[in-house]
Amino acid sequence: MAGEYDLVVIGAGPGGYVAAIRAGQLGLKTAIVERDALGGVCLNWGCIPSKALLKNAEILSYINRADEFGLKFDNFSADFSAAIDRSRKVVDRNVRGVNYLLRKNNVDHITGTATLKGEGVVEVAPEGQRLQARNIIIATGARPRSIPPLPVDGEKVITSKEAIVLKDLPKSMVIVGGGAIGLEFAYLYRMYGVEVTVVELLPRLAPNEDEEISRQVERSFTRRHKVKVLTGTGVTGVAEGPEGLTVTVAKDGVEEAISCNQVLVAVGVQPNSENLGLEELGVATQAGYIQVDDVMATNIPGVYAIGDVTGKLALAHVASAQAAVAVESIAGQEPQALDYTLMPRATYCQPQIASFGLTEAQAQEQGYDIKVGKFNVQANGKALGMGETDGMVKLVVDSRYGEILGAHLVGPEVTELLGELSLTRLLEGTTLELGWLVHAHPTISEIIKEAALAAEGRAVHA
Repeated sequence: MAGEYDLVVIGAGPGGYVAAIRAGQLGLKTAIVERDALGGVCLNWGCIPSKALLKNAEILSYINRADEFGLKFDNFSADFSAAIDRSRKVVDRNVRGVNYLLRKNNVDHITGTATLKGEGVVEVAPEGQRLQARNIIIATGARPRSIPPLPVDGEKVITSKEAIVLKDLPKSMVIVGGGAIGLEFAYLYRMYGVEVTVVELLPRLAPNEDEEISRQVERSFTRRHKVKVLTGTGVTGVAEGPEGLTVTVAKDGVEEAISCNQVLVAVGVQPNSENLGLEELGVATQAGYIQVDDVMATNIPGVYAIGDVTGKLALAHVASAQAAVAVESIAGQEPQALDYTLMPRATYCQPQIASFGLTEAQAQEQGYDIKVGKFNVQANGKALGMGETDGMVKLVVDSRYGEILGAHLVGPEVTELLGELSLTRLLEGTTLELGWLVHAHPTISEIIKEAALAAEGRAVHA
C-alpha cells in the first residue's frame, strides 16, 4: 500500500476538510482526497462567491435608490464582470486558507478521484495510488439537479455552477425554482437590471419557510424588486428561436409562454454517490443518498458519510457539524447527536430570510399548544434609519413552558440574528428571558426582544 492512515476523507468541501482538520487535531493520521479545488462547491461555486456577488448587489440596490438618500450620479455604470472577478479573489483567498489549515494539522492532501476498493482500501485515479484506511469518511457532496423539460446545456440553460462565473448578463432570465438559490440569483440579477421571472412549482416562494414569511418575501420581490413571480406553476418545455428562448409553463391546466434570453435551473441537488464503489462494498443508499446513523456511520464498519451526500440537510454548516460528530466518534469520544430540525437556515437575498425549528403549521400538526410572538421590522428604529423596512420576526413558542419551537425572520441582516435565538434554544431559554434581556438601541436585534415580549403579551413598540 502507498500509505496507511487512521482516516481517509473523500471530498474536501465544508464537510470533508473540517473532518480532516478535526482528525488532525485529535492526532489521527489523516489524508484527504479531492479531484477538484479545496473547499468544494460551497467555497468555489456556491456559498462564498455568491455572498461576494450579493454584497455588490446590495450596494447597487442603494445606488438604485440614490434619490431617497439625497445622492446624485453622472454617467454611473455597474460592471458585472468586475463583480465576478472580485468574487473569484474572495474564493482564492479562502481556498488558500483551507490549504494552510490542512498543512498546519498534518493532513496529507492528495489530488485525484477516489474509489472504494474493498474493506479499508481507497484507490486514487489516475495514478492508481492505493491508501489503506482504518476509517473512511465519504464527503462527496451533491450537484445541481436538472429536470426533463429543461435539459442543461451550460450556455442557454444553466445551473448555479455556470451562473456563479457568468460575466455577460442577459437582458432577461427565467429562474426555475423559488428556494434559496433561485431567490438569491433573482435578487442579484434584478439589481443589475435583468428582467427576471421566477417560476416555482409549489404554491409560494421560499416554500420551506413559514407561510407568513413566504408571503412577505413574495411581496418584497414583486412590489419592491419588480420580479415577476409565478407560483404553483410547472415548466413544460423550452425552445430556442431567432429571438432567444421560449419557456412554456402551466398553471391549473393553462399554458403560458415566456420569452427570455437565458434560463437558470435551481430546483435542488442530487448526490455525488456514483462510481465510488459503494455497491461493491455493500454501502446502503436510498435514492442515491448514503444512509447513516447518529454518528454518521454507514452499515459497513469503518465507513462513514457526511454532508449533502447523506441527504439529511444540504447546508454547508450541517456538513461541518456532521464532520465533527463523525471524527469525534472515530476517535472514541461521545459527540452530541444532531437535531436537524433545529439547524439554522439562511437565504441572503434582500430582505434576508433566516429560520430554524418548526413553522407554526408544523408545530400545530405535531400537537403542540402554541403561542406566537410577532414584530414588524417597520417599527424598528435602526431599520428605518437604514431604509430597509420590509420584514418581520415570528417566534413559535410552546405556550406551557415558553420554549422556542421555531424562529422565522425576514428583514435586513436577520441572518446574523440566528445565533442568539439558536443559543437561547440550546440553553433551554424562554421568551420570558429573551424579553428580559436588554438589547442595545438602536439595533436590528431589538426585533427579537419585541417578538419575545409579544409572545408574552407585553410588546412595547408593536
